[in-house]
Amino acid sequence: MKDDGNPMRAANQAPRCTAHSKRTGERCKAPAVNGWTVCRMHGAGGGHKAGPSHPSWKHGMRSREWIEVRKYINELTREAREIETRIEAEGAGVGTVRRA
Repeated sequence: MKDDGNPMRAANQAPRCTAHSKRTGERCKAPAVNGWTVCRMHGAGGGHKAGPSHPSWKHGMRSREWIEVRKYINELTREAREIETRIEAEGAGVGTVRRA
């Protein structure tokens, strides 16, 4: 191929991003990152791992681990309420307790 000295030739011939616009449905026209099918704006390179090493990590109370802990606590609370209502229902059917 003839080298005409155009430095943008390689950039113009690079594979293009495969992402589509939600609004227009057209494909992104930016060059894809090497080894990826999308451009840097559409997620190539990934970013940080989740957890304390992430720059926007605050306290971890919304982390996957804490979400699972809260689900478990809520499940235990529901079970305790159910047991409590069963005990109250059984106690109501027995009658009143007389004190001497």
